[in-house]
This record gives sequence, C-alpha cells and structure tokens, in this order.
Amino acid sequence: MPLDDLHLQYHQMRHGMDHSRYAFSRLAQRPNIHFEQGSLAVVVIVSVQSFPLNPKSAAFRAPGSMSTPYPDLRHASLRDYGNRVGVYRVIDALKARNIQAGFALNSDLLDSAPSLAHWCAMHGELIAHGTNMDALHVGGMDAELESEQIHECVRRLRKLDPKLSGWLSPAKSQSHLTPDLLHAHGLHYCLDWVNDELPYQQHTQTGPLWALPLSTELEDRFILQHNLHSEASYVQQLTDAATFLQREALETQCLRLITLNLHPWLIGQPHRIGALERALDAILALPGSFSMPPGEFVARFADKSRESGTANKSRESGTANKSRESGTANTPRESGTANTPRESGVANTPRESGTADKS
Repeated sequence: MPLDDLHLQYHQMRHGMDHSRYAFSRLAQRPNIHFEQGSLAVVVIVSVQSFPLNPKSAAFRAPGSMSTPYPDLRHASLRDYGNRVGVYRVIDALKARNIQAGFALNSDLLDSAPSLAHWCAMHGELIAHGTNMDALHVGGMDAELESEQIHECVRRLRKLDPKLSGWLSPAKSQSHLTPDLLHAHGLHYCLDWVNDELPYQQHTQTGPLWALPLSTELEDRFILQHNLHSEASYVQQLTDAATFLQREALETQCLRLITLNLHPWLIGQPHRIGALERALDAILALPGSFSMPPGEFVARFADKSRESGTANKSRESGTANKSRESGTANTPRESGTANTPRESGVANTPRESGTADKS
C-alpha cells in the first residue's frame, strides 16, 4: 500500500542530526550514576493492547495488527487470548518474583475489558499506550487530533492510576510533535526511542521529557515472532544481555539498565511462560540486579542525574580555578548531565518493531 506524500515530508532535514530533540552523547562519557539498590536495574513493561478487527489507519499497520482480509478472526482472537488468559499468567510470574511492572494500556480497554484494566492497575504502574493499536501517531497528522487523542487517553487512565507519568506510542510511532504534546499533557517520560541504554532528556516546547529506552532487540515479539528464534534462545539472549550489562556496570562503576517488553498474547502461552520465568530467575540471580517500576526508576534516575551534575560542575569549577592559578588551559570534560546540555542529550534550542506480523 503506497504511502501518502504527507508521510514522506520532513522539514527538519539538514546536515547533522535531523531534529533538535537532543544532542549527541556517548554513554561512556557521562557521569557515573549509582543506585543504592544495586548496579543493574531491571524494568519490565507489559503491553496490554486492543487491536480493532477492522483497522483503518492509512499510514501503516502496527505490529500484531490484522493481516488477512476482514474479518481476520485468527489474529484478532489470538490477541484477545492475551487479554483473557496470557496477561494473568504474566502477572503471576512477575508477582512471584516481586517485580512491579509497568502496564502499557490502550485506553479502549477501559470499555472492552474494564476488569483487566483495574487488575493491571492493582499490580503495577499504568503507562498510557494510546487509544488502540490502530490510533497511530504519524508525521503529517492533524496536531489538534493528536493532542486530543493523548489528552483523552491520559485523562481516562489517570482515573485508575493518578500517578501515571509515562507514555508508549502504539507501534512506537511518533509524529514530529508527539514529544511536545506528551510533555504539555503532564507526562514525564516516553518509551518510544531505543537509541540508548539509560534514560536521557529530550527537549520539548514546554520543558524536558525523559526518554526511557525500551529495547526492541530483547522484546519477546521481536525474538520469537520476527526472528523466529526458539524459547530456549529467548532465555539465552536475555540472560546474555543481562550478564554483559552487569559485568559492564561493575567495570565502569556506573548503573546499567535492561528493559523487557512483554506481550501476553505471545509470552503468556502455556508453552512459553516457563521461558519467561527462567529468564527472569537468571537475571534476578545476578549480583547487584534489582527490579523497579518504570516511573519510579525514571524519577530516581532524574534525581541522581541532578545530584551528579551538581557534583560534576563543582569538580569542573575546582579544576578551572586550579588551571587559572597554574596558568594552564582548562580542557572541560564531556558530561551527560542535564546541567551540561550540549553533551547531555538535551538540545540547546527549542519500534515495538515495525516488521510484519508473521503469526
């Protein structure tokens, strides 16, 4: 299906980065962040989704969307299985390990499955996940329409979780204005950008928005359905990633993060739930690993970043004074804190993967 030309227009194209959301920043050159709980943070996101039987989005079909002629009951009923059966197995697996997850919820579920929405709110943090998996945020869409969709989703979900502060776009798709609108509607972080392994700040028209990278490479749908790897390989890949990050945290003396995105219609199957349990057990058995819900993690990371930025500026000030006294030139170190925006990933001025469904 050819795209309309409006989806191919990008007015910020230029030399360097094609946007002003953040500046380039190397992970290795940021100040060390330490959490009292340990050195490897484990953040789990459960995507609880509503897929319309007759999707009408003109842009593209979200991963997991219907893919055969209407009515695509084979795929629709499998997605519904996740909300009727699979999600409760996932919640039990998390609860048994004292993991408080973030539940990315489509607000349409408040109408079609209100008891499910309440159950998710009881067992973790809610994350606004748009209206449904056909309400995509794409370049060229009407700004007022997008703002209204975000407003309604956040308003409705905050009735269940007044502290809701995060957003995950359907299909991780954004328009050019999405970060601005998210911050304007009182959200503090989003999970759409996967270009880092620690949170960083993005510039918006009304203030900084934290980006919490939600790994696509370690997502259950990407490994099991897109790459067609086995459940044993899923366990091994998650364990390998966590082991490497834990070792890197010890070597660098800086916090590391692993994020897991779970889809109950896939990982909640009886032949797969055991793989999730084995992976979680292996990750949590690593020295220094600890779990934390996403909103709490971002809030604490922001506090630690401010503390680290203040300390780093004090060190730099002392170095500068000594340099002036000695007559030598000061060469400032690069820093990734919010107090040094050029290197932090904050601009100085105002994909769940998009692969085809193979199930």
